[in-house]
Amino acid sequence: MISIEVKKVLNNNVLIASHPRYEEVIMIGKGIGFNRKKGEVISAESAEKMFVLKNENEQENYKKLLPLIEEPILSVIIEAIDLIKRRVRGELNEHIHVGLTDHLTATIHRINEGINIRNPFLDETKTLYPSEFDIAEEVVELIQARTGVSLPEAETGFITLHIHSAITNKQVSEINQHSQLIASLIAVVEEQFDMSINKASMDYMRLVRHLRFAIERVLREEKVEEPEKISTLLQEEYPVCYNLAWKLIKIMQNVLKKPVFDAEAVYLTMHLQRLQRNN
Repeated sequence: MISIEVKKVLNNNVLIASHPRYEEVIMIGKGIGFNRKKGEVISAESAEKMFVLKNENEQENYKKLLPLIEEPILSVIIEAIDLIKRRVRGELNEHIHVGLTDHLTATIHRINEGINIRNPFLDETKTLYPSEFDIAEEVVELIQARTGVSLPEAETGFITLHIHSAITNKQVSEINQHSQLIASLIAVVEEQFDMSINKASMDYMRLVRHLRFAIERVLREEKVEEPEKISTLLQEEYPVCYNLAWKLIKIMQNVLKKPVFDAEAVYLTMHLQRLQRNN
């Protein structure tokens, strides 16, 4: 049995303790903080959950957040993060404890107050991160089963971004910016072609994923070889798609503040031509 020392009680169910192996830990369990005093020695096994947050800023933010959350909501969020850990291969960035906890707490309160939640980038998110979206759906089902709160599909999209953020060690704001950029590029395509793209079609999925990887290549400054003969052919055969491809590239350059290699226009033209032909 491992003995640990209580450092601070946050509420009846959460306390901060000093662990002989992990230094400061956050312990969660029903009634674990009731009548506890600083310096009291308890067993590690008395906690249902124990978090070790290595990053000091994350640890401090989490400690400030926990006392503000009602126990039933905190309990289901902790269970949701455990579910995500089991579904994902590899380590999650520990920011998910702060980011997703804060986000879900605010969301559940908004739902209970009858506030409508919108997500203008839902289609792009579903297409870009399908495996994360599947896990997010499980999280939504868990929250409804435990609390009776039904989260809309728009919220599933936001949870997806938090999961992807934790997997890739990227900020949610950065991921969201890329989703916004892709959504705006798709809107330009629809306007140019004067059509509404079927968001369930394979052509849409291919285009969105191509745009995602193109953005990542631009950010990495990864050069793509330009097949000159194909470039000339596409420019002559499909001038509308070729010009649209360059329009999209200029938008990407303006948003990302980085140059886009000419070869991207070739591959983008091919996706646009397929999309136009099949629609």
